[in-house]
Amino acid sequence: MIRKMIQIDREKCNGCGACAAACHEGAIAMVEGRAQLMRDDYCDGLGDCLPVCPIGAITFVEREAAAYDEKAVMENKQRKMQKEGMTLPCGCPGSQSRNIRRAEEINKEPPRTERVSRFSQWPVQIKLVPVTAPYFDGARLLIAADCTAYAYAAFHERFIKGHITLVGCPKLDSVDYSEKLTEIIRGNDIKSVTVVRMEVPCCGGLELAAKKALRQSGKFIPWQVVTVTVDGRLKEE
Repeated sequence: MIRKMIQIDREKCNGCGACAAACHEGAIAMVEGRAQLMRDDYCDGLGDCLPVCPIGAITFVEREAAAYDEKAVMENKQRKMQKEGMTLPCGCPGSQSRNIRRAEEINKEPPRTERVSRFSQWPVQIKLVPVTAPYFDGARLLIAADCTAYAYAAFHERFIKGHITLVGCPKLDSVDYSEKLTEIIRGNDIKSVTVVRMEVPCCGGLELAAKKALRQSGKFIPWQVVTVTVDGRLKEE
């Protein structure tokens, strides 16, 4: 099929690796010190790698290429998580029980401080939010997994501040968020999209729904995916 793909000028590439780090699908790798597109079916054609290239070695082209394969991308991500010890012998890796103890909290109470909420709209659940609302005009959209706000202590200041917030859990809601997200992005002046998810595999459904919505909207909007670890840190990609 003919579709939009990235093209990397390996002669121009300086080997910084920024594009490989920015590619959430794992389509780009460093080969002999230069960036290279490894699999067409891993490339979603959204071009999140373009803006991070410091020398403009990446461009869009339309050419014959295999269709984007979301299932293959997800399986590849799960294989990587297995190598990092994020799986169980059976069952859902995201259900693994963990006891998180922090050294600074042992034998002493953390200081009590009053923090200011950064919420700027209601409702926030993806299933409940209206498709068109005044607050979507010029909005920086935050699409977050339910658990992220509990796991990451500075969630309001780091993510909610300055954003319109939509939250959901693809595992518990058992719905396809992509259709509603597509309507929101297509029908409103959305300036950017930030997806915040947990590192567990089931949370990948939220990321895939957001990316599918971006593709189906027909718009080119700056976007990023941030992953929170189960012990409350931002994961280094």
